[in-house]
Amino acid sequence: MSIKSRIRTIPHYPREGIMFRDITTLLKDPVGLRTTIDKIIERYRTEKIDKVVGIESRGFIFAAPVAYALGAGFVPIRKQGKLPAETISCDYQLEYGCDKIEIHADAIDKDDRVLMIDDLIATGGTMEAAIKLVQEMGGKIIECCFVIDLPGVGGSTRLRQQNHQLYSLCSFDD
Repeated sequence: MSIKSRIRTIPHYPREGIMFRDITTLLKDPVGLRTTIDKIIERYRTEKIDKVVGIESRGFIFAAPVAYALGAGFVPIRKQGKLPAETISCDYQLEYGCDKIEIHADAIDKDDRVLMIDDLIATGGTMEAAIKLVQEMGGKIIECCFVIDLPGVGGSTRLRQQNHQLYSLCSFDD
């Protein structure tokens, strides 16, 4: 089953020239959703993973069941102001400004082996900020996993140039 075939493309959303990759069609398909999660689990089944980090918000969809299957903890990284306890934060650049993500200050223990998961990598800014947070806490990034890579936007190249390991289930080159 092709995961890529289950992802809808919406031209010119949210603005002219953007080809938006909509995973809701993948998520509503029971076979597509199960296959996606199973493929991620299979890749990491033999790795020692202490924590699986999901990036708000679509990364949560995939990270939580993967953490459960691997016997690891699930850690959410959220936008500013969404976590109730003490947090640490990291600012990052967006195409038209900047944003901030946060993690609970007690979420990652020193030397935790961490798998990072998000639905998509485009510019790589959000994942780069998430990696900084985990590393600041002493976590060891095993790999960054994405359902979709948009290599033409440059994020996967950017993270690989920083010596991060990446894995994606599919890519869209346009």
